Amino acid sequence: MKNVWIGLLAATASIAGFSQNEIKKDTLATPLEEIAVKGNAKSVSIKNGNIKLDIPNSAFKTVSNSLDLLSKLPKVQVSPDKESIYVVGKGQALLYIDNQKVEINELNSLAVEDIKSIEILQNPSSKYEAAGRAVILVTRKLSKKEGLKAMITENASFKKYFNNYFGTHLDIKKGKLEIRSNFNYNQLVVWESNGNDFLIPSEGIAMDYLVKAVTKRPQFVFGSGIFYKINADDYLSFNVSCRTQKDKFDITTMTYSNIQNIENRIATTNRNNEDRQYYSAFFNYNHALKSIEGLLFTGFQYTNLNRDMSGLIYDNYNDTGFEPVQKRNQEFAVSVFSGRADFEKKFKNETKLELGALFLQARSDNGSLTENFNPEGKTDTQYLYKERNSAAYSQFSGTLKKWRYTLGLRAENTYVKGKIQSEKGILVARNYTDIFPKLEAELPIDSTKSVSFRYAKSISRPDFSSLSQATAYINPYFAFSGNSNLDPSLTDEITVDFQRNEMAIGISYIQKKHPVYYGSIYDNTQHLLTLKPINFEKESGFNFEFTMPFSYRFWSTTNVFSAVLNKVEDNAAVIRQAKPYGYWYSNNTFKLPKEFTLMVTGWGLTRQQEGIFERKGIFTLDATVSKTFLQHFDCTLSCTDIFRKLNTFDNYTVNAVMAKGRYFSDAHMLSLSVKYSFGKLKNQGFKEKDIDENANRIR
Repeated sequence: MKNVWIGLLAATASIAGFSQNEIKKDTLATPLEEIAVKGNAKSVSIKNGNIKLDIPNSAFKTVSNSLDLLSKLPKVQVSPDKESIYVVGKGQALLYIDNQKVEINELNSLAVEDIKSIEILQNPSSKYEAAGRAVILVTRKLSKKEGLKAMITENASFKKYFNNYFGTHLDIKKGKLEIRSNFNYNQLVVWESNGNDFLIPSEGIAMDYLVKAVTKRPQFVFGSGIFYKINADDYLSFNVSCRTQKDKFDITTMTYSNIQNIENRIATTNRNNEDRQYYSAFFNYNHALKSIEGLLFTGFQYTNLNRDMSGLIYDNYNDTGFEPVQKRNQEFAVSVFSGRADFEKKFKNETKLELGALFLQARSDNGSLTENFNPEGKTDTQYLYKERNSAAYSQFSGTLKKWRYTLGLRAENTYVKGKIQSEKGILVARNYTDIFPKLEAELPIDSTKSVSFRYAKSISRPDFSSLSQATAYINPYFAFSGNSNLDPSLTDEITVDFQRNEMAIGISYIQKKHPVYYGSIYDNTQHLLTLKPINFEKESGFNFEFTMPFSYRFWSTTNVFSAVLNKVEDNAAVIRQAKPYGYWYSNNTFKLPKEFTLMVTGWGLTRQQEGIFERKGIFTLDATVSKTFLQHFDCTLSCTDIFRKLNTFDNYTVNAVMAKGRYFSDAHMLSLSVKYSFGKLKNQGFKEKDIDENANRIR
């Protein structure tokens, strides 16, 4: 299965090893009349460890699309396959638009021009699903007037291959009714590559391989929604979105193996075709309970993903010619239905009570039919997985003398069952309940300084596709695989922040049980080495962070520096000494003559030694020049990863297997983007709330 090993490349190049996280949030914002303010408004603000960026007042407004915009923000890393978003030190982030949880599919259809602000929430409250260690909140521009607005975008980018992105976006507002729709067609050619050196001294095995894949991917993205405002406080909304794509890709691998002094050089070709469809629909109703001055929200959502892949594998031993080895047909389908209700009431003295409940039911089917040619044989397996999650939360916030506080508690019950369809026994059966407390207290010292303290407990559940038993054939002795026995990871985190004006200093400590990383397992009966996600015993670490935005005349900059000491441990692994490493980020914007804008963004990581894992340092530098013509026409020229340094290298020893990995990215890119908009739409009141807290695991 291609995406098993491609997922490793994605995770590693996006600060390798961060565990999966999912999140959700919903609140209701009241639209306000748009006000134009002239002057040098601040584009970056920092509060309680959270970073907020005002897009209209920054050079980021010229970035061609929303996903590329996120990749340029402090601490935010977008995976090379553009399927996941990570926040450095927090892991996989959840994405919200106007407090509605969405997928990257929805983000791709949102025009940068429609974004008012983006906030990186590193300390989400109990309203968010318990997996939420980080949230990226996108807020759109709002106003009260009616009209029509349309936008056409075209982005031509040059990497190893040419990629083209074309999109249209339309908003219509009339009276109480608003209709929104978007359509994108992307013609992509994706290059990916990685390699590993393996040594198993106890078995007399040495092996190395280098694999690459080139994927031709025509992709269609569509979204449409209706919003009806019943009165000032009540509304109904319905939204659908879908993404379809066809992947045609060949995976080629060059392997050298020495197994008990028998040497082989093997060329492997894996010819694949994959169809993928993603659909999501949700219905929301918001109602004001005027008799008690409360607000009630209810919603229902259905999400479905289908992936069908066929592949034919050939091996060439020692230049003797390619011979067919295996034929594979794999199917993966997951569907999730969820419903939720939330209640909010404000009291005097800035106190607020929030209550909520959620029910979710998910089912995934993983089918794999494998036909071997030499020796002849067939294997047909169907793995069925079911998950049911029930959750309830309460949160109370207010002030006590000088202190501002938030107290939250969330309880989640999870029931999981997994089995092979042809077998009677249950392979996986779990039923557990966890309590997730959250506490935040802030003490203002004066008008410019404050100190805050936070504690949070969270959970990280594996993606549904990670729970599959399907494997990806790399060579006769090596494969990538999912793992149906993955346990969720639990994290306790304590944070202390000091803030003075826009400068912030913070230190945090985490302790994690059963973190998920990739590890190697060798089966001496099959002579097969498998790389798969596994649970390690524990992880712990400190993070010291300094954030400082600064402006001077035509130059504005935002800088983030982190010093990290992190350690991953497991009895089956060789534990090296953990040493501190650093992360830095710097964005610099220059307002040039003739209304040109130059933006230079760089970030990097020093060498990392985290107990089990050791990784080489990386850094990257991007530059963008942009100009707006005639108010409606934007032109942007960009170059990313200018010095071609965004490749990662790591090594570890797990289960007596010594591994050295290298993961190559296709991040060096030159792109030209043009954007034309016409018409004017105001009072964009779209407020549907994505209620599926596990949507982020559907991939």
